[in-house]
Amino acid sequence: MSAKDETAMTGAEAAVRMLALHGVRHVFGLCGDTSLPFYDALYRLDHGITHVLTRDERSAAYMADGYARVSGRVGVCEGPSGGGATYLLPGLAEANESSVPVLGITSDVPVLSRGRYPLTELDQEALYRPVTKWNGTIDHVDQVPSVFRTAFRAATSGRPGAAHVCLPYDVQKQPLGRPQEVWADAAAGSAPSRRSVADTAAIEAAAELMLGAANPVAICGSGVVASGASAELEELARLLNLAVCTTVSGKGALSDRSPFNAGVVGANGGVLATRAVVAAADLVLFIGCRAGSTTTENWRFPRHGTRIVHIDVDPMVIGANYPTDVGLLGDIRLTLAALLQVVRENLGQRNRAAQDGRVAVATARREKHGQFLPLAESSATPIRPERVIFELNRVLPEEAIVVADPGTPCPYVAAYLDLARAGRHFLTNRAHGALGYAMSAAVGAWYAQPSSKVVAIMGDGSFGFTVGELETIARLEVPIVMIVLTNAVYGWIKASQKAGYGERYFSVDFSRTDHAAVAAAYGIEAVSVSDPAEVGAALRRALAADRPVLVDIAVQPLQDAQAPVSQWMG
Repeated sequence: MSAKDETAMTGAEAAVRMLALHGVRHVFGLCGDTSLPFYDALYRLDHGITHVLTRDERSAAYMADGYARVSGRVGVCEGPSGGGATYLLPGLAEANESSVPVLGITSDVPVLSRGRYPLTELDQEALYRPVTKWNGTIDHVDQVPSVFRTAFRAATSGRPGAAHVCLPYDVQKQPLGRPQEVWADAAAGSAPSRRSVADTAAIEAAAELMLGAANPVAICGSGVVASGASAELEELARLLNLAVCTTVSGKGALSDRSPFNAGVVGANGGVLATRAVVAAADLVLFIGCRAGSTTTENWRFPRHGTRIVHIDVDPMVIGANYPTDVGLLGDIRLTLAALLQVVRENLGQRNRAAQDGRVAVATARREKHGQFLPLAESSATPIRPERVIFELNRVLPEEAIVVADPGTPCPYVAAYLDLARAGRHFLTNRAHGALGYAMSAAVGAWYAQPSSKVVAIMGDGSFGFTVGELETIARLEVPIVMIVLTNAVYGWIKASQKAGYGERYFSVDFSRTDHAAVAAAYGIEAVSVSDPAEVGAALRRALAADRPVLVDIAVQPLQDAQAPVSQWMG
């Protein structure tokens, strides 16, 4: 830009420039009156940013979440004041709790209108404070550059998370007094933007414990994938013959075909065979996970008394749920690399009675597969969910990305989806478990990595939350595959009413919908499947298409199924 243009830069233009300088290439959002100057700046300026118009602000936030998880870059979403600000919030809450770098921008009423009852006035800073890592309101136009820099820095440093910027209408229109302040640290556009390694003495202590353990087991969360530490994890497992388990969100820490990967553990997606791997451990290495209620089946596995080494970038996580022998505070990849070096140098001190983790993994896999296969090959109707995953495994490309809603699909995908590659090939919103995530997050994932086939798997309850985004997908020709598992019930709750409330089913069943017809009305190719023999061919055709496709599959409801869930709610 010329010096004259820079002098005339407005707050909205400065905001757009700050996004571009941080490497933002996509913004997901929905228009509103208080966002008009921001939209006009996006229209007029040359910035290289694609704006993806959604039909709901919640969807915009989930798209930004999926985009960030797959790309590692900050996912950006935006919405207007009032209702728009309240709708954007659920996605930021999920991203923050799941350690995903997302920036939410909400426009607001003019600063000088505050307290005078203008339409859509809302204390946005108070609203977003509990659900974001960092949250700020711009009161003066010259704050725009510094506030955006702070938001990006907060989202990507330390434990990644969500940041929120409130951008009032009048601030957007005012001229910037110091255009030379419009600069960025480009490194803050991706997470982790700043890496640090754990203390050397702690690393040596952890290595000593691990080398001396007879049956060490690793439990890995999403931090391994986010840090890009799969290669270091695989090498550590090879050196120590270490059995590796993952949380639901940590799926992808290793390839599911690695001889060291026992699979997902815990109440959602874990099975008795994988629980046994953890129960037998005399030392558990938690890596990039919080050892929360789902992963540990309410803190029963690992058993208390098991020695614990915990690696995490968040100091509040270490020692929160288990007495911890050694805590390693640092970036997962750098800390694993340093731990590897110490272990390699001291392999001669390895416990000679140590068990071979590969044997434990092979045993667990064999038992799990033995339970899965009869259900997966069943020709019973309604179609068994296991059959859907079985057929998907047969046709899914190795580079594909699967996004699952937290309802009916999650335990089946977590337990049985076979990921050929390590890395971010599986996404789900496990922090808060809101329905309606998968379809929108899959759109964001595709924009992050358009060379990969992206599959969204959702229940029909979830479909009802997000059906409007079929128009977005059709309009933008986003070539994702959507699989709807149809059973006309909020399955987790009904299964819990069966397990814990004497089958007193209350307000959990709803009417069946022809989801294929709904998709067709939006101009999306769709097919309904009720015959198990037709599932594989339908999925194969959908994955081969270069356009969006919806496959509606009538499946067994959770309360009648043998889902890999150790304990229902309530």
